[in-house]
Amino acid sequence: MTAPLVAVRGLTVDFGGGTQDSRAVDAVSLEVAPGEALGIVGESGSGKSVTWLAALGLLPAKARVTGSVRLEGQELVGAPRGDLERVRGKRIAMIFQDPSSCLNPVHRIGRQLVEALALHRGLGGRAAEAEALRLLDQVGIADARRRLSDFPHLLSGGLNQRVMIAMALAGQPDLLVADEPTTALDATIQAQILALLAAIRRDTGMALVLISHDLGVVAENVDRVAVMYAGRLVEEAPGADLFGSARHPYTQGLLAALPALTGPRRRLTAIPGTVPEPGTMPAGCRFAPRCPVAETRCATVPPPSRTVGFLHVAACHRQVEAGLSVWSLPRAAE
Repeated sequence: MTAPLVAVRGLTVDFGGGTQDSRAVDAVSLEVAPGEALGIVGESGSGKSVTWLAALGLLPAKARVTGSVRLEGQELVGAPRGDLERVRGKRIAMIFQDPSSCLNPVHRIGRQLVEALALHRGLGGRAAEAEALRLLDQVGIADARRRLSDFPHLLSGGLNQRVMIAMALAGQPDLLVADEPTTALDATIQAQILALLAAIRRDTGMALVLISHDLGVVAENVDRVAVMYAGRLVEEAPGADLFGSARHPYTQGLLAALPALTGPRRRLTAIPGTVPEPGTMPAGCRFAPRCPVAETRCATVPPPSRTVGFLHVAACHRQVEAGLSVWSLPRAAE
């Protein structure tokens, strides 16, 4: 087995406020191998983004982060600020779902790119300008030289996202964390951005973590999928296995809510309720109040993670058979 590039072990994030802490991420453990594409899916509030913001030390001071995040053996949780600054952008880069709020509106695109190149690779002058042009060309921006003098507000959402990707690539990172990179884009631009990320991975060997609530986006662009719910990792498997034979009721519910592209039309199955707030988590399985087959023990006993197939793990008390969706079964007796 290849040694992991990033190994997360028991990562927990608490936010202080009021009379008690709110736990946003609860003992999450996962790995990313060199060159691998990992998808992280779940509804809003599941802790997907907070997990990686915590890993990179980007959360506010009121957040208390415990556990371990190791980058090829280097511990990041609790690391000195200088060590984290040498990792962020250089070893691990992150792009966000709203590029307009991440780019400085009063500085030209070229200045922001050159600043990233100077910070992460020590380039300056004409060498930095030439590399900035190369990066804009790499991410598919036409007339790159003219775009260097543009301000962010002069570019479309898709072009701004490409600029963000170029800035993330400026440090030649080993891992790119893409947090909902296509949320605000139309379907055509979304496909172009995803194809761009795939081409960059193919050309550079870079690993990718793709955070999304869109299962369709994840299905076609990752090797392995981790499903999060209410701060916990509930299922993890190779992409083909998870989408072909999901074993956790929550994952099955997400898939049941997707429309089929072929075959007869069917009524979509919606998951009732909403993700619980961090300060009001159920004592047992956090999905139990919404689960159609929850048992008595689900309300009080947290389910253990069990191996249910090759590299396939699910945290559920019930041993759901492969290919059987619990959303087609009658609800268990209370």
